[in-house]
Amino acid sequence: MASKTTLNAKNLEALGAERLAQLLIEVSTGNAAAKRKLRLALAGAQSPREAAREITKRLTSIARARSFITWKNRKALVTDLETQRRAIVEQIAPADTDEALALMWRFMALATPVFERCDDSSGTVIGIFHQACADLGQLAAKVRPVPQALAGTVLDAVQDNGYGQYDGLIGIMAPALGDEGLAALKSMAEDLGRSPVPVPPKDQWKAVGWGPGGTTYEHEMRARERTSTVAMALKDIADAQGDVDGFIAQYDPKTRKVPQIAAEIAQRLLAAGRAGEALGFLERAELGDGLRVPLAWQDVRLQTLEALGRGEEAQAFRWDCFERTLSGSYLRAYLKRLPDFDDIEAEERAMAHAMAYPSLLHALQFFLDWPALDRAAELLVARHDEIDGDHYEYLAPAAEALSERHPLAATLVFRAMIDFTLTRSRAKRYRYAAEHLVSCSRLARDILDFGAFETHDAYVPRLKEEHGRKFGFWSLTAA
Repeated sequence: MASKTTLNAKNLEALGAERLAQLLIEVSTGNAAAKRKLRLALAGAQSPREAAREITKRLTSIARARSFITWKNRKALVTDLETQRRAIVEQIAPADTDEALALMWRFMALATPVFERCDDSSGTVIGIFHQACADLGQLAAKVRPVPQALAGTVLDAVQDNGYGQYDGLIGIMAPALGDEGLAALKSMAEDLGRSPVPVPPKDQWKAVGWGPGGTTYEHEMRARERTSTVAMALKDIADAQGDVDGFIAQYDPKTRKVPQIAAEIAQRLLAAGRAGEALGFLERAELGDGLRVPLAWQDVRLQTLEALGRGEEAQAFRWDCFERTLSGSYLRAYLKRLPDFDDIEAEERAMAHAMAYPSLLHALQFFLDWPALDRAAELLVARHDEIDGDHYEYLAPAAEALSERHPLAATLVFRAMIDFTLTRSRAKRYRYAAEHLVSCSRLARDILDFGAFETHDAYVPRLKEEHGRKFGFWSLTAA
């Protein structure tokens, strides 16, 4: 049973309204965010209209603010934005959906002025606007605005998408737009595409960039932005309408050969039951040297081959994908489709291929993920001279995973990180290198035979001889 002093709703209710009100006043003193929440709650207690008025005032205030927001004071902005968004959804929408929809559009209009003065390196702020964009769709589906009017609003929004706040808006709004609204939006977008950006007199051209092609002027940049916006809008509209050919039409023949684009086209054709055409687009894609084939292209090609009943060809392609990428998912899919006992032989062949794979790190990660720790240890011992101690983000977890059953392999990994750190004088890593040396000392007790490698008792003196003047490191080992 919880103590009566535990902070929960039931215990706080026992204090009574008067005492709670006094405490809230004390707690909110000097706390602007808390005061705004309390004012919003008081307005909501009067009526949804009062709450809406309070939200509108706050949105106006945020839009007018000019101070730059760094990562240090971003949390207050995030809290403020989320408070307003939730208030629209939770307080206004249940009583007045139309008002909530209007407020949410106004909330979304904050994105540009907010991002112009905000460091959003963490992506937290854009996440709030993406959620608000999803809220727009839900509210619009309930309000059912006039399709033509909603189409115009949506087109205006996607033209003001400089920070990606309206990404996916057309698909989100598709249920509310309906067939009529989507058709209207398509017509409006096409009209926009045919409408030229005004070109000012030459003496008024404003340079905004320079490059190998010469000077870029503001009106030229706006024309390119409009072309891009219209193309993206028409692609999203085609998707919402299930119009595969309309989607394809937005790409010129050369662009359709880009592997990622070919995969997107093929995925839509496959969903429309046009597998033969899908394969054609995939096979016309220009894959270059074939070493960096997008995963999306590979996956769609496999799906297409299966849809066409070309199972043997799909199996051969799965093996090819595994050989190039060491992807465990492709190997598992390949083995799953083999007869009993054939899969054992194929798995052994895959392990041998991974052992000889050019990238040691890729091979190591494959064995760890499979998992095949014995193979990982064998790989590290056999190719120890290839271990690059700079890649601690891969090597440290590998050493820990191998420590219990494969102490020699783990030791070689720890030593590689220690040697790199000291040879390159990476002082910021000294603490970790010292910890690795302690781990080596502990593992040495479990290694019965170092084979061709230095024993720990030989390794440490050599390390001191070569790096004895790095006192910052050695002081940490003595601690």
